Amino acid sequence: MIDAYADPGTPERRCGWRYLGWLVVRQAGRSATGAVIATVWMGLLALTPYLLSRAIDDGLEPGDGTALAGWTAAVLGAGVFNAWLGVVRHRTMTKVRMDGNFRTVKVVVEHAVRLGAALPRQVGAGEVVTIGVGDVQTISMSLTVVGPGVASVVTYGVVAALLLSVSVTLSVAILLGVPLIALLVGPLMGRLQGAETDYRERQAVLTARIGDLAGGLRVLNGLGGKALFADAFRRDSRHLRDQGYRVGAVTSWIQALGLGLPSLFLAVVTWLAARLAAQGAISIGELVSVYGYVAVLVLPVYFFIEAGYQLSRGVVAARRVVRFLSLEPDRAPVDALDAPVSPAVLHDPASGVRVVPGRLTVLVGARSAESEAVLDRLGRYAPSDVTWGGVRLDEVALDQVRERILVADNEADLFAGTLRELVAGRRDRAEDVIARAVRAASADDIVLGLPDGLGSAVDAGGRSLSGGQRQRVRLVRALLADPEVLLAAEPTSALDAHTEAAVARRLRAERSDRTTVVTSTSPLVLDHADTVCFLVDGKVAATGTHRELLGAEPGYRALVARDLAADDGSEAAGDRADAVQADGAAGRVPGAREWGATAAGTARGGAGETEGAVR
Repeated sequence: MIDAYADPGTPERRCGWRYLGWLVVRQAGRSATGAVIATVWMGLLALTPYLLSRAIDDGLEPGDGTALAGWTAAVLGAGVFNAWLGVVRHRTMTKVRMDGNFRTVKVVVEHAVRLGAALPRQVGAGEVVTIGVGDVQTISMSLTVVGPGVASVVTYGVVAALLLSVSVTLSVAILLGVPLIALLVGPLMGRLQGAETDYRERQAVLTARIGDLAGGLRVLNGLGGKALFADAFRRDSRHLRDQGYRVGAVTSWIQALGLGLPSLFLAVVTWLAARLAAQGAISIGELVSVYGYVAVLVLPVYFFIEAGYQLSRGVVAARRVVRFLSLEPDRAPVDALDAPVSPAVLHDPASGVRVVPGRLTVLVGARSAESEAVLDRLGRYAPSDVTWGGVRLDEVALDQVRERILVADNEADLFAGTLRELVAGRRDRAEDVIARAVRAASADDIVLGLPDGLGSAVDAGGRSLSGGQRQRVRLVRALLADPEVLLAAEPTSALDAHTEAAVARRLRAERSDRTTVVTSTSPLVLDHADTVCFLVDGKVAATGTHRELLGAEPGYRALVARDLAADDGSEAAGDRADAVQADGAAGRVPGAREWGATAAGTARGGAGETEGAVR
């Protein structure tokens, strides 16, 4: 069985057939063993009719009890030995299938990690889920051709040779049977590949739509778009169901022929053998052996058809895996430069944002997507002309960028595990370091409220936590990473005013000697900022402290007034908030991202921490 920690090898990416071949070659010894055992097992099934014919002709017909007992014992011995071989064959082929399954899972997961932030830009979440849920299993099942498939070919030839010793006519009839079956089933295999490919594509689209619905249901409901998306989902479901019916129709014919043709085969050859026996051309024992040969032949013929069916589906799934493995990550320049030796200014020409080292900078904009786009460029998750200490960021070695600049997404993934594992990632952290980060994120109540504190289990996605708790856990994880530059998207949007004020105050203190950039429109956060960049249409309109901008920029004052209204309850502030909302400014929706965001779009790799959790 494949070692979960061993190198799975370099997968074949040229085509689906080559990928299936690679899975077989990677376990060549086990595959060969499975083929040999299956061949012996199926061959002994074909040998049994011969032993029966000898028992009849040498023992029963002449009345030789000793010969009859000997041949009967041979039949019994062959049966017992073959039963044991059947167990070994099944176990060996199960290992072949499981190895193919786990090896495919491992190469897909490793490549997904390798793609990092490029993954959601190149492929949808539904495609990845479809590969992991369905295609991997289909590929592993197609590897059954290694054992029973090879055995069927060998057994077919053995039976034809045995029948040749009985009758040339019967042997020719047997040899012509397989080409006839291929002519009947071959076109159906081609149709199955086409129908299966279309079905898998539609399944990926529908899976992605399910993810969108699950991730944005609250926002959809609030905007009145739930019914619209529900109608689209029903329509896509009907199309997938109809395509499934087409796949099922082809499959039903293949399976019907797999059972029907061997039976027809058996009837024709038995009729020919009976005529030869009636004419005296063959003995009664030979007639029995012919019937036994043909009865045994039903099994390899069935496996022929089953192997073709499984291979047709397997190559469709393998093509999807190959297509995924062919995706390329963002490539660093060949002559990559070193990052600045000491903390340096980050400058985004597209927006005009300048991030001074060692300061807390807050980006404020009416549309959160524009502010977060600046973070993506500063963190090198989007093409840009950003410079770092005068050097273009996209020319710096990517590993150095990821090590020193961390983008903490507001909806980054939380994986199942203990709370300590969730916030510490792969690195061992001292208890006092974790405690300091927990306090800075005002997450003390989370730790105290769980039965085993940091050792308490947390469900995948943080489902056992509230929205505000998940946000603070993400902030703890980002603080423990301790990057030189922390870029955080709306780190306090789901918190109440009291907790938000505490987080803002402690965040500044915790990262007093580090560079921190956050996006927010909350006065509780803005009041602690060293520098506030007011963005209009994604560009810097004004820069200063929070209080300076309140006095000098009416647009800034109007934008943050809705939060001021919540704090002081003044009529003027409330009026300003109403005016801003009337102008279409986007309000802060706790725990939500902009319209159209998907779960896949938020998993963008890590900065030496848990993959897919923080960018």
